[in-house]
Amino acid sequence: MPKMKTRRSAAKRFKLTGTGKVKRNKAYAAHILTKKSSKTKRKLRKSGILTAADEKRIKKMI
Repeated sequence: MPKMKTRRSAAKRFKLTGTGKVKRNKAYAAHILTKKSSKTKRKLRKSGILTAADEKRIKKMI
């Protein structure tokens, strides 16, 4: 059986941590930033961890 191909769109958006969790960037940080507060924009800078429900599906893609 051949190897599974990597879904490049997923590989560019998600990274695996050392413990095997999936790291992601937060949404809503790209544009229309003038109406968002400084606090909101600061929190969007940090990356988040994917929920367990989505983790299995994304790991298969990358």
